Amino acid sequence: MEKRSSSMRAMRLLEQRPAEERPLVLQNIPIPEPGDGQVRMQVLVCGACHTDLHTVEGDIHAPHLPVTPGHQVVGVIDALGPGLPERAGGLKIGDRIGVPWLHSADQTCEYCHRGLENLCPNARFTGFHVDGGYAEYILARADYVLPLPPGIDDVQAAPLLCAGIVGYRSLKLADIQPGERVGLVGFGASAHLSIQVLKLWSCEVYVFTRAEEHRRHAQELGATWAGGVEDEPPHLLDRAVIFAPSGKLVPSMLAKLRPAGTLAINAIHTTPIPEMPYSLVYGERTLRSVANATYQDGLEFLRIASDNKIRSTVTLYPLEEAEQALLDMKHSRLNGEAVLRVAS
Repeated sequence: MEKRSSSMRAMRLLEQRPAEERPLVLQNIPIPEPGDGQVRMQVLVCGACHTDLHTVEGDIHAPHLPVTPGHQVVGVIDALGPGLPERAGGLKIGDRIGVPWLHSADQTCEYCHRGLENLCPNARFTGFHVDGGYAEYILARADYVLPLPPGIDDVQAAPLLCAGIVGYRSLKLADIQPGERVGLVGFGASAHLSIQVLKLWSCEVYVFTRAEEHRRHAQELGATWAGGVEDEPPHLLDRAVIFAPSGKLVPSMLAKLRPAGTLAINAIHTTPIPEMPYSLVYGERTLRSVANATYQDGLEFLRIASDNKIRSTVTLYPLEEAEQALLDMKHSRLNGEAVLRVAS
C-alpha cells in the first residue's frame, strides 16, 4: 500500500501587497492533524472571493501571517478529531462538505444566543484567523461545516458557500418583499447568484455596473434593466444592495430609492462614505450594513439553491494560479466567480 505524503501544497500569504505583486507563495507544508471538535477535509475546489483579495492586499488585516486564504471550500472528510459536538454527530469519513467564511463562534455571547453568531466578538473566520482552502487539506470546526446537497456538483457548490450565502443574507436584511423593484450594484459573484433568488421571488431587478459584459450577463439572467450608477432607472427602487466596495455609491443609490426603501451594503471593506445631505435618508429610508453570515443562512440558502437549481457562472483555475484568479476578479475580467481546482 502506497504511503501518503506528510506534506501538502498550499498558496500562502507571507506579506500583504497588491495582487499585481504576486504576494502568494506556493509552499509545501505539513498536513495538519484534527484536534478536539475538528474534522480534516481533503480539498477538491475552493472559490476565490473579494474578501480573499482584501486579505491579500491588506484592506483587512489577518491577525497573523503567514496564512492560507480561501473560505468557499468543497471537499471530503478524511479524518475526524475527538469530541465531535452534538450538531456534528453524524459526520463520517468520506462525507462531502462545505467550509464557509464563518469558522466558529463562542456560542456563549448575547449575539450567539440571538442567532447572530456572525456578530460574535470572538468569531473566527476561515482563511483569515485560520488557514483556508487554497491548500490540499484544511481543518474545520465540525459544528460549522455545511452538508452539501447531492444535486450540486463540486465546482457549482464552491461559490454558494460565500458569494451565495452572504448575498442571500443581504437580500434578507434589505427587507425585500416578493414582487418589489430591487437594485443590485456591482454584478460579480454574489450578485449573479442573488438575481436568481430575486427572480424566484418575482422581483424586478435593476443592475448597476460599469462593465458592458457584466450588463449583458445580468440581462441573460433576467435583469429588467442594466446600466451604470450614473444612469437613472425607469422607476424608483423599493430596495437595493451594494456589492461593490465603494462608499461613494451610497449617496447615488439612496437617491434612487423610494421613501421607506432600504439600501444594504454587502462589503467587509469599503472606501469611506462621503458626506451627504439628510434629504437622501429622509423619508424613512434605511441604510444598513451586512456583516458576514450565520450558519442558519448557509443551511437555508443551500436548500434554496438545490431545490431551484441556482447555477453559478464559474471560471476554473489550477491552485497555483490563485493570484491570476484574484487579478482577473480585481479587474472585472470574468463573469460570476473564479474557482480553484485543488485536487488533481
